[in-house]
Amino acid sequence: MAQESTFEIAIPDKSLENLRAKLELTTFPDELEDAGWKYGAPLADIKRLVGRWKDGYDWRKHEKALNDELPMYTRDIEVENHGALNIHYVHKKSEVVDAIPLLFVHGWPGSFLEVRKILPLLTEVSPEHPSFHVVAMSLPGYGFSEGPRKQNFAGSQYAEVGNKLMLALGYNEYVTQGGDWGYMITRKIANLYGGKHSKAWHTNLPVGQPPQLLSSPLSFLAMLVKPFTSAEKAGIERTMLFRQKGSGYFEEQSTQPQTLGYGLSDSPVGLLAWIYEKLVNWTDEYKWDDDEVLTWISIYWFSRAGPAASVRIYFEVMHNNDRSKVMLSGPAPTIPMGVSHFPKELVALPRAWIRSTGNLVYEGEHDSGGHFAAHEKPHELVGDVRKMFGKGGPAFGVVSGKTGYA
Repeated sequence: MAQESTFEIAIPDKSLENLRAKLELTTFPDELEDAGWKYGAPLADIKRLVGRWKDGYDWRKHEKALNDELPMYTRDIEVENHGALNIHYVHKKSEVVDAIPLLFVHGWPGSFLEVRKILPLLTEVSPEHPSFHVVAMSLPGYGFSEGPRKQNFAGSQYAEVGNKLMLALGYNEYVTQGGDWGYMITRKIANLYGGKHSKAWHTNLPVGQPPQLLSSPLSFLAMLVKPFTSAEKAGIERTMLFRQKGSGYFEEQSTQPQTLGYGLSDSPVGLLAWIYEKLVNWTDEYKWDDDEVLTWISIYWFSRAGPAASVRIYFEVMHNNDRSKVMLSGPAPTIPMGVSHFPKELVALPRAWIRSTGNLVYEGEHDSGGHFAAHEKPHELVGDVRKMFGKGGPAFGVVSGKTGYA
């Protein structure tokens, strides 16, 4: 079994100097009068952030904070037909011996940073709620994980990495949580390793499809007679708006990621604007601090495989699945599933659609929050996970001998 190595972020001084030199040479585009966010990230915002990144932002301060807060490691994971990849991950154990092993999986444009706020909450010891041993891997090609070197590294391969990492850490049984690509990957884990290793899964990006008469007759009939709630109507509008005006990035990243990669890899300002737009548009009035944004972007800029590696997942997953079922590929997992509904999620579908696509045992409803739930609404997200796996919850005791309580 591959050996674990402790890891600390230590970006070379030369890399910091190169970043500053590139920022000094920035050529900004013009902008139409009173454009606001209508055409994308506003020029004033990007100029302010670039100025801060160049002259005021202290990477070493934030690097130290991450090293102090997050226990990080690396180890080689052998992936079928792809060889060994050196994977970076956060691993924090609870003081509760029988804490529940939980694998947290991020998506794009996120990273392992998304576990930062929920980590102390999930590992907290209390007689009132369960505690968890938490593992948060950097997906291959993200953060400080090695990137895939061969084509066709798609959903099954990411799932294989996650499962093998948990087994290597001694967690023969575990539960998962994820949003964005984390939804697709944890769903794939549930399909491939559910029952034996993955015992239950929770997501904040619940995806579904209208119930069908033959497969879900009761849900189908209920859909015909029961009107959508106001929250469901708002969710449908949000979903349509995203598909019409917010999904252009998806088309490019799933068709020509290499072409886009040159800009993301060579221009820190191009990378900043590309991701900053999503951070603002995909959240629910979240007040981003400039240094918070710059730390998020810096993880991409300083990533081991480079920013271009992170977007290839779109191409690989789309070309290995029927486009219409990219997030619902394979049979519906049979292990217990829990979901959290946040109103400003990119895709917010009617509840009956979600209930007809898996063994749904828990739903949490929230009146605010968007796409990056672990970062935006850490207490709400963790509250749902605790209710799902805690005493009296529908998934209590799913991991043998690991109740989460002292």
